[in-house]
Amino acid sequence: MGLATTGFKFSAMGQSQEYTSKRPKPGNRKFVSEAVEEEIKRVKQKIQDKKLAWMFENCYPNTLDTTVRYQMKNGKPDTFVITGDINAMWLRDSSAQVWPYLHLANKDKKLKSLLAGVINRQTKCILIDPYANAFNYGPTGSPFDSDHTNMKPQLHERKWEVDSLCYPIRLAHGYWKKTGDTTPFDSRWHKAMQLVVKTFKQQQRKHGHGPYHFQRVTANPYDTVPLGGYGNPIVPVGMICSMFRGSDDATIYPFLVPDNYFAIVSLRQLADMMDNIYVDNTFAVECRALADEVEGALKKYAVINHIDQGKIYAYEVDGFGNRLFMDDANVPGLLSLPYLGCTKEDDPVYQNTRKFVLSQHNPYFFKGTAGEGIGGPHVGLNMIWPMSIIMRALTSSDDKEIAYCLKTLRNTDAGTGFMHESFNKDNPQKFTRKWFAWANTLFGELIIKVEKERPNLLSV
Repeated sequence: MGLATTGFKFSAMGQSQEYTSKRPKPGNRKFVSEAVEEEIKRVKQKIQDKKLAWMFENCYPNTLDTTVRYQMKNGKPDTFVITGDINAMWLRDSSAQVWPYLHLANKDKKLKSLLAGVINRQTKCILIDPYANAFNYGPTGSPFDSDHTNMKPQLHERKWEVDSLCYPIRLAHGYWKKTGDTTPFDSRWHKAMQLVVKTFKQQQRKHGHGPYHFQRVTANPYDTVPLGGYGNPIVPVGMICSMFRGSDDATIYPFLVPDNYFAIVSLRQLADMMDNIYVDNTFAVECRALADEVEGALKKYAVINHIDQGKIYAYEVDGFGNRLFMDDANVPGLLSLPYLGCTKEDDPVYQNTRKFVLSQHNPYFFKGTAGEGIGGPHVGLNMIWPMSIIMRALTSSDDKEIAYCLKTLRNTDAGTGFMHESFNKDNPQKFTRKWFAWANTLFGELIIKVEKERPNLLSV
């Protein structure tokens, strides 16, 4: 994979520097969890590199420090989670932002309540509109009110993305498995989950386009949807159409492969919860049947013989036989499939796909003097997303590769102590989004995983 490293050691540059915490002062933090604070102390002392330890301390609690709005509402916890420098809650981002705290839920009742509050808020959001990706705290309107779609004042944006409905299921299932608590899964949650499955079925498009359409007046083709807002044609083969990717960029071929694999996992998790929490066997059977149908279609249409890499997963397909070979830095993407439980890390097709997406065959893989990684159309060429480097490490079992990722992340923060949306492959000082909580918290998740499984990489 062309890793430009000869060992595990980090650069000694800056080791004599004093690294002052970039966290808000305790009184200005949005939420404080004693379990998270103890985890920071425990892990930080295992990290010998001072800068890496400083970055972990800044990044891991960033979601709690700066983005959550937690309260008790009508006797139930309610947690609104913004992404950072955008004052709105994405179903995807909010799920991913709090996921790295889930393993501590049983150690801190307040943290557990905050997590339940995210599930409750997501239930409310899905019931408002299952096709929306991002929501306001209240009915305040949006800069995108002029979009040609069925906007509502509670919506920040209405880009239909399959993963927007998968992530809340992932969080709900993970919360239930970790805590055993079923209080968030009331009749409203059950209704929201029925709406999720209904939406997935509508977007299989067996009976026409379905109710969703989207167009935006813009010079950016990735910010709008062609052909009257319904997207490019598909053959209804059983997969679920997604008009947008995890990057919020429009798809070219509507069957977005990573999202469909994620949907399989989510539907089976949902069936598990229906069997064990609601004893709703009928709905559980419906969920599993849909998962099986999507899986069968993916096996037939999404595994393609690449000219150089052999059998790999395409990024997008349409059922006609057209396919798009690329990967995007966002999660879900092809690189992140094992992280989301969609495939095994050692699966031969995944390994071939991994070689493809981390090579020059992927049009959005960039390699420069500052590092290498995946980007995407969202911020343009030559911009690497730290999220892709983090995900590369999270899905690797190779010490050398993981160490290279850690070193690259350490050295491309532009001295800020935080992750960013993207940085230029040759100049980390050129970056986008100085406050991007998902990337920060995901970096913390990586450090915790490395400390648990490969502590030797943090002791050099």
